[in-house]
Amino acid sequence: MKNKYVFVTVLLLVLLLTGAGLTQLYVKEETKQQDSEFTVVTSFYPMYIAAMNVIGDTPGVDLQNLSEPQTGCLHDYQLTPADMKLLSGADVFIVNGGGIESFLSDVAADYKNLSIVNACEGLNLLSEEDEGEEHAHGDAHEDAAEEHIHGDTEDTHEDGHNHGDVNAHAWMSIALYKQQVENILEGLCRIDPKHQDAYESNAKEYLAKLEDLEREQQSLKEELSGKHIVIFHEAYAYVAEDYDMEISYTMDLDEERQVSAGEVADVMGAIEKNDISVVLAEELYGKDMGDTVERETDAKVCYLDTLTRGEYEKDSYLDAMRQNMELLKEAFTE
Repeated sequence: MKNKYVFVTVLLLVLLLTGAGLTQLYVKEETKQQDSEFTVVTSFYPMYIAAMNVIGDTPGVDLQNLSEPQTGCLHDYQLTPADMKLLSGADVFIVNGGGIESFLSDVAADYKNLSIVNACEGLNLLSEEDEGEEHAHGDAHEDAAEEHIHGDTEDTHEDGHNHGDVNAHAWMSIALYKQQVENILEGLCRIDPKHQDAYESNAKEYLAKLEDLEREQQSLKEELSGKHIVIFHEAYAYVAEDYDMEISYTMDLDEERQVSAGEVADVMGAIEKNDISVVLAEELYGKDMGDTVERETDAKVCYLDTLTRGEYEKDSYLDAMRQNMELLKEAFTE
């Protein structure tokens, strides 16, 4: 009997301590939420890194990212219940714009009190016509099919990586990414003037780093200007623009892209016709095609980071861009 009373006493003590511990955790979480008076949500990785550098360690501002850091580009991304919950508690939603976030119209309709900052606002984005003399498209997504008419020639295709009439991968251009940072700064200061001084100070520091990066890019541009290339991702159209290179052929590859034998022949023909020495590709989706190119031609495939995934570190963009510069330098000097 005595042992029974001891057991009950110990059990009650354990339950009491557990309850006290859970209560303390709850209070801490509530306090944390109260301290974060202003919640900013970004749509995906490059926007998160830009916003992180503008917001910095500003007290009372909580920065969250809608998608996981390894999600990549948001084409065909579907909002999850967790995403919806996050947006319901947000004050600002920072997006790339230009059609990258296909769900944006639904967000605007469902969260009428949510302020949306479009990082591509006012930017001079590239169009399909800026992506080379020839442009091959996939046929993976029938529901994304669009009919394009160029002059007297009707060109019907289905594009598996389509963001509308423009190429919205603006962050791949350092100059345009700087403008995106400035747009994010302007939006945050307008919506949250309480923290304007902190935002402006942080952005000034980051923009100075980007200007240094742009100066580094300029010396490489002198070496690459006028070079003809083939690209296997439309994001690299901005790389070509930044370095004043000429795109002879574009094949936009993604996770569901099926390449036909005819398209392979077209790529090989474009490489031979234009004496292409370097092809730009994303290793995740372009490795198979890249291997074919290096096996069948003398061209070298340079695998560049599209900067859509990575670690949540302030200098991630700077580090990835510098790595891309080194890869470009190596590719064209070998």
